[in-house]
Amino acid sequence: MRYLVTGAAGFIGSHLVERLVSDGHDVVGLDNLSTGHRHNVAAWLDDFTFVEGDIRDLDTCHRVCEGVDHVLHQAALGSVPRSVADPIATHASNATGTLNMLVAARDAGARSFVFAASSSAYGDTPTLPKREDMPPRPMSPYAVTKTTCEMYLSVFADLYDLNTVGLRYFNIFGPRQDPDGPYAAVIPKFANILLDGGTPTINGDGEQTRDFTHVDNAVQANLKAAEHAADARGEIVNIACGDRISINALYREIADALGIDRDAEHGPPRAGDVRDSLADVSKAARFIDYHPEVDVATGLGRTVAWFRDNHE
Repeated sequence: MRYLVTGAAGFIGSHLVERLVSDGHDVVGLDNLSTGHRHNVAAWLDDFTFVEGDIRDLDTCHRVCEGVDHVLHQAALGSVPRSVADPIATHASNATGTLNMLVAARDAGARSFVFAASSSAYGDTPTLPKREDMPPRPMSPYAVTKTTCEMYLSVFADLYDLNTVGLRYFNIFGPRQDPDGPYAAVIPKFANILLDGGTPTINGDGEQTRDFTHVDNAVQANLKAAEHAADARGEIVNIACGDRISINALYREIADALGIDRDAEHGPPRAGDVRDSLADVSKAARFIDYHPEVDVATGLGRTVAWFRDNHE
């Protein structure tokens, strides 16, 4: 099978490349290296075709889709705060870029198109757990772009018979997640600051909860979605563990794993953030045979160990 992974040098994309290469597949990776890093895939550069290019360019999208069976579309400009600061850039990469990829995959006759959607589509509705039949309530430009892309997936499934599947990720974490910069995800950011001897800042009171999901679960979901895309065509499914933890508790787990006894500081709540998040993953089990294999505690242990071993 020939797979295209967009965002191949990013966090989730690089894990997909690693798995697909190890399974012996023919892999093409696309990344513009704006937020991804070549070193994330350096170990496999001789084993797959890496293309430095941008999903905002339709010709590039057509070129990398040639002869591809499955498209695993991870490329995006992530981060809620970044989208609040620059909604135009977020729209161009996420909405326009995804539309370009859908057109290119359709024209290439791809067998499946798996999209990295987001739990941010649910917004701040108090209903838990989040189910896919709940109406979207995006609270940020980032969430708007991801919800827009879901609509495009449905249209391309209905109009063009493209086997699209959207995976609503819930707070994916794991090794190689970028700990640097103002838009870093919370787990690598906490670990990196602690390892540097600093004191992390928790936004708000820290009692907000998230359904954190180890990256190995996201990899499984992508491969399962590609395998079952014909039966799940046009569907959106939650990808998570179906459990939640507060940011305060998460911080204590990370600090304990590093053997560090240091309280976090607290700052103001972050604009566009939701209060609580928890997924119902039963639809993913039905449609794509997804069953999370790595729980939060196990995933945190692996992730913190990786950051400790790779800390500069």
